Amino acid sequence: MTALAHEAVSPADVLNVEKLQAWYGESHVLHGMSFSLQRGEVVALLGRNGSGRTTTLRAIMGLIGKRQGTIRIKGTDASRLPPHLIARLGVGYCPEERGIFASLSCEENLMLPPQQAEGGMPIEEIYTLLPNLRERRSAPGTRLSGGEQQMLAIARILHTGSKLLLLDEISEGLAPVIVDRLFDLITELKSRGYTILLVEQNKYFAAPLADRFLVVEHGDITMRLTAAELEAQADLVDRSLGV
Repeated sequence: MTALAHEAVSPADVLNVEKLQAWYGESHVLHGMSFSLQRGEVVALLGRNGSGRTTTLRAIMGLIGKRQGTIRIKGTDASRLPPHLIARLGVGYCPEERGIFASLSCEENLMLPPQQAEGGMPIEEIYTLLPNLRERRSAPGTRLSGGEQQMLAIARILHTGSKLLLLDEISEGLAPVIVDRLFDLITELKSRGYTILLVEQNKYFAAPLADRFLVVEHGDITMRLTAAELEAQADLVDRSLGV
């Protein structure tokens, strides 16, 4: 439960990160992050803005120019792979900015990315899980609400066949009814064996979803908590999150 307690590597790990460091120019952002995810787990990275959580996702996806350490995805060393080859390992990244194309319809946005792995979720199945998108399938990207854009951004990576999902602040700034729908979606994906690394500042969204919680401060993990430990140490976690 401390920053010194590193997790053992298991053959069952879908993602294993060891001693990950990352820089933006001369700014040293990550300072030796080590953690792992097993198939079907939801793990939440909790922390304040600027703590290094988003940088962790970007480093895993190969979107950081300078990084050190080891990243293994389903046993493959991805530490030096470019982003498009990391995606082909079945990794889907949903950034906070969502990246919806304004000139394309909802369905065109959904179908745009190429298949990256076998078993991509069919469009009709996506519409069953997210009926809002079915209703808005012909609407241009500019006409979608923030919540609809967030649903679309997640649906898009499900369609590519990604089974390891890196989700960045998906609940931020959305209406409670949309947050509830995203909660139900993550719950369903977890039941289907998807593995999810979830960046969240809102611990109340993450707490019922995640199996484990990693509290990040100054580019390293300061606490490793189970759901029971998160509740028992709520005051300490809140101070770390600035709540």
